[in-house]
Amino acid sequence: MGDAGDSIQEATRLKDEFIGYLANVRRMSDNTTRAYEGDIESYLRFCERTDTDPLDLSRSTLRSYLSDMVRAQYADRTVNRRLSALRTFADWLEHADYVGSTDTDQVSGRKLASTLPKTMKDADVVRLIESQDTSSAEGLRDRCFLELLYATGARISEASALKVADVDLDQGQVHLFGKGSKARIVPIYPEAVRIVAKYLTQGRPELAARKKKGPAPKTLFVSSRGNEMSANALRDRFERLVREAGLDDSLTPHAMRHTFATELLNGGADLKSVQELLGHESLSTTQIYTHLSIERLKAATKLAHPRGEV
Repeated sequence: MGDAGDSIQEATRLKDEFIGYLANVRRMSDNTTRAYEGDIESYLRFCERTDTDPLDLSRSTLRSYLSDMVRAQYADRTVNRRLSALRTFADWLEHADYVGSTDTDQVSGRKLASTLPKTMKDADVVRLIESQDTSSAEGLRDRCFLELLYATGARISEASALKVADVDLDQGQVHLFGKGSKARIVPIYPEAVRIVAKYLTQGRPELAARKKKGPAPKTLFVSSRGNEMSANALRDRFERLVREAGLDDSLTPHAMRHTFATELLNGGADLKSVQELLGHESLSTTQIYTHLSIERLKAATKLAHPRGEV
């Protein structure tokens, strides 16, 4: 293919074509395509630094890349994510006939310790939600935001993308758009319906009116200056509300999603229904929450059974 510089240039061109394929054909979200792009660019930087042909996706090249990341002390999850992105890129290159057969499946990633998702206690969820002062437009927005996270199990990116039209108060449900722009309908409980209705009539109009320039915001959640709130803005807001409520400051919006799923299973919901409500493609992704339910049952048994401490 010529010298390494030409190889890097060609691989960069193919990377851009691949990202376009993910966005336009696979219909992956902007966040997902950016993640793929960043991971592949990390590989290309390694190839440039080590004078390696990036399209030589042999076992030797991949092991060198793996060793390089381990020496740089990247987290095991980061290493595995980058290898996974590279495998997907390699499969696309192979199917598009840009390269011959590759060895990406023959190189294993790092073994991860088994960890369970972090959830919130019932009392902490109530404390967080009810600590919001709904007499102000911002407080009403924050209460609505937290109530919907708990009612729907939405990802923070899904919450930020919510439009006013996505909330159907008459039917008591919300339309969420997840990974790959896949839509799902999630019912919400009466208190969430009440708070959302109050926010739409009293809080959001006041916040939206503060926008001085540009088009009116379309998203459900609006900042103090009348702008649409991004996923990062909502995440920052959540973390601030957690601190102000005096809760564990390591809690993230995803903890609400984990709590939502665990509470449903504890309440008797079947795994398939929880999978659909969470928007998981694979049932195996949802199954981790069964372990959380079992752990809670073990803790309850140990506490309540006469011989639990024996």
